Amino acid sequence: MSPAGQPDPTLAQGLLAGGMMNRPLMIADVLVYGADVYGDTTITSRRAEGDLHTATYAQTLVRTEKLAKALIDLGVKPGDRVATLAWNGYRHVELYYAVSGIGSVCHTINPRLSAEQVQFITHHADDRLLFVDLTFVPLVEKMLHIMPPGLRVVIMCGREHMPATSIEGALCYEELLDAQDPGYAWPRFDENTASSLCYTSGTTGNPKGALYSHRSTVLHAMMCAIAFQTALFPGSTVMPVVPMFHVNAWGSPYTAPLTGSALVMPGPNLDGKSLFELMDQTGVHSAWGVPTVWLGLLETIKAQGRVPNGFKDVVVGGSAAPRTMIEQFEERGVSLCHAWGMTEMSPIGTQANLTPPLSELPYDQQIDLKTKQGRRCFGVEMKIVDEDGNAQPHDGKAIGELYVRGNNVIREYYNNPEATADNFDDQGWFGTGDVASIDAYGMLNITDRAKDLIKSGGEWISSIDMESTALAHPHIANCAVIAIPDEKWGERPLLVAVPEAGQVIDKDSVLELLATRFAKWQLPDDVVTVEALPLTATGKVSKLTLRQNLTTSA
Repeated sequence: MSPAGQPDPTLAQGLLAGGMMNRPLMIADVLVYGADVYGDTTITSRRAEGDLHTATYAQTLVRTEKLAKALIDLGVKPGDRVATLAWNGYRHVELYYAVSGIGSVCHTINPRLSAEQVQFITHHADDRLLFVDLTFVPLVEKMLHIMPPGLRVVIMCGREHMPATSIEGALCYEELLDAQDPGYAWPRFDENTASSLCYTSGTTGNPKGALYSHRSTVLHAMMCAIAFQTALFPGSTVMPVVPMFHVNAWGSPYTAPLTGSALVMPGPNLDGKSLFELMDQTGVHSAWGVPTVWLGLLETIKAQGRVPNGFKDVVVGGSAAPRTMIEQFEERGVSLCHAWGMTEMSPIGTQANLTPPLSELPYDQQIDLKTKQGRRCFGVEMKIVDEDGNAQPHDGKAIGELYVRGNNVIREYYNNPEATADNFDDQGWFGTGDVASIDAYGMLNITDRAKDLIKSGGEWISSIDMESTALAHPHIANCAVIAIPDEKWGERPLLVAVPEAGQVIDKDSVLELLATRFAKWQLPDDVVTVEALPLTATGKVSKLTLRQNLTTSA
């Protein structure tokens, strides 16, 4: 038996146990460390109130301790789910640490979900308390009646900004903190205790919950500190545009205090102009987000004739960054790094920063590599399998469905045995639904989502490759390739494109461009122009909605 009174599994196997202490990995310790070692490093937030707010890690720890005590006074117990409906900001960071720190579960709600999905996840999670940013008060007023009965609401502002609201008994965030004295002794408990709950966007069926633990979250933070050393280091400033309501802003609120990186939280204004101004003002070194966000920023960069002050690094995930986007950033001295992952993976699994030997390759070859999703991060294992479940070689040629496992990967969906049974193989690997290859460098290349591959006449066509090529057309701002039914071939590709401002897309010139990379039979049957592409709740192009819209209009 160990000094803590717990049996050591090593001894049960007849092996020699090490003589080391076994302290649980606790999320609160991350912020305590940041305050102790990088106490003067700051979190700057564009608030829903409209102004900029800056606090150090040391100040954030004091406020988080007060918030933890306030939660306990409100009757929040270990294991209770506490929901948030908020932008990226310092108060949301405080909730991340305080809720999990007392042994409760932080359930971040995506405000872009439908009313039906919000109803489902709040009841499925059995939320007890809801913290809401000012922006979302009207949304909560409309939806509160479909949320769990007795749900209490805290509005995240000071008394001077408390709105007139129909939410009965709404509490004021800053008043809760003001009522508490500083100082709190963070409890110790099993590191496998649940810490946060994030639901998939539910593009097919109801959203599915990924229930993270203290152990998985801390390990993910340390993994990212190793993987993104060009972005995260003492003195750097990182701006997560990827929302905190979606897979923990890719873990950045946990990794930054470990690495001494300052955080800039953009709040509700995510258009290119607003991001440029905030980045320019705060000297953001690295910014993280989905490709649709960077399209808007690139437009502003072109209009300004320069990149924001200090901007040298961008991390792109959520969906593939087109080659033209990578080139436009690289040509302006901003290194672009692909990252790939999933809600079920905490979420990061790979990163595509080039190693020294690869960074010495000719420029075009470097860009070729950067279009891929990158090498696995430490602690993440990957395999690709064929239709019969047989593992395929990592030779860059074999293609199959991607499976993953690791300490940051869920072993089951929260309270959903059916979805768990559907998504794990008999060895416990999680099936991602992505079709991919892995080359000799260990670089993952996702060729498509299994459901987005186009099968025409028995042959597969990659929508991702076609989209990336089409985006090189000077008159196309954004595009998506979808499958449409065809009596003869089963499915045929259709290119749906958004034109650059003031431009008209010529179908023949687009097909001519695509013909440089695709066989004639692979070319889309038509090019359809639309004003905008529908987005999912996580900012990706919704091909499901696009298919439905085009089918209805037809």
